[in-house]
Amino acid sequence: MYLGRILALGVNKKEKPFVAYRVSSRSFPNRRVKVSNKVASIIPKEGYETDIFENPYIAYNCLRIVDNVAVITNGSHTDVIADKINSKMNLKDALTLSLFTIDYEKDEYNTPRIAGVINPEEYESYIGIVTHEKILVEKIEHGTAKFISTYQQQSPKITDFPVETSKDLAEFIFDKEEFRNFTNPVSSVGAIYDGEWTIDSIN
Repeated sequence: MYLGRILALGVNKKEKPFVAYRVSSRSFPNRRVKVSNKVASIIPKEGYETDIFENPYIAYNCLRIVDNVAVITNGSHTDVIADKINSKMNLKDALTLSLFTIDYEKDEYNTPRIAGVINPEEYESYIGIVTHEKILVEKIEHGTAKFISTYQQQSPKITDFPVETSKDLAEFIFDKEEFRNFTNPVSSVGAIYDGEWTIDSIN
């Protein structure tokens, strides 16, 4: 089954807050994750830089940490949400307003935008999606984890992340257990909070 881009967030088996993201692609598989400080970016692999002229949506920051709040998305709305949070807007409004304003991607597939935000210290977390038909933002209760995707799985689904490290997390969403059933994985990133965020990626 092809789900497109996938993101997940919540807490792991030891109740550590986490976020995770996987790029799955049939048209533009030559991409990788670059992690720098508190940002993870999806960029073309060396030699494929001109792909962005064919599709402007394939390169973006997928993860940003703002004052310990993690923002994870499948596009440029990562920065929009992060900037609103940085300006002290509450998490729910920052996520909802950004999805409503930017809307789905205007490509040939009407690709939805998906997003998640999590404050690990006070534990507040939301997951959302905007498609050409709907906008949905849902709170994630503490003690649970959910994932959502651009295609097929467009409602948040409760799942289990039996991982302890950010590297394990990136590997898990890439091709472990139920995620093994989802085709065309390209790269992934995982971040876990244990007093501070640690971030790892799979390419």
